[in-house]
Amino acid sequence: MTQYSKEFKEQALKLSDEIGLKKTSEQLGVNYGTLAGWRKNRKKKNRDKSAPDTSPLTEREMQLLKENQELKDANEILKDALGFFAQDRKK
Repeated sequence: MTQYSKEFKEQALKLSDEIGLKKTSEQLGVNYGTLAGWRKNRKKKNRDKSAPDTSPLTEREMQLLKENQELKDANEILKDALGFFAQDRKK
C-alpha cells in the first residue's frame, strides 16, 4: 500500500478540482478510487468544520471572507510558481 504525503494529497485534490478525477488519476498514477476517497474525506471535513453559526454575517463580513479566500488562493498560486521557478533554476 502506497503512502502519500499530505502535501501530495492537497496538490492532487487541487488538480482534480481543475481537470477532473479521471485525468488527475491518469496523470499522477493514483488509483481513481483513492483520489475519489480523498475528495470525499475533504468534503466531510469541510462540512464538519462549517458548524452552523448562530449569528448571520453582515454583507461586509461576507465580502471580507470572499476577499480573504481570494487572497489565500492567490498566495497558493504564487507559492507554487516560486517553487516551480526555483526548481527550474537549479537545473
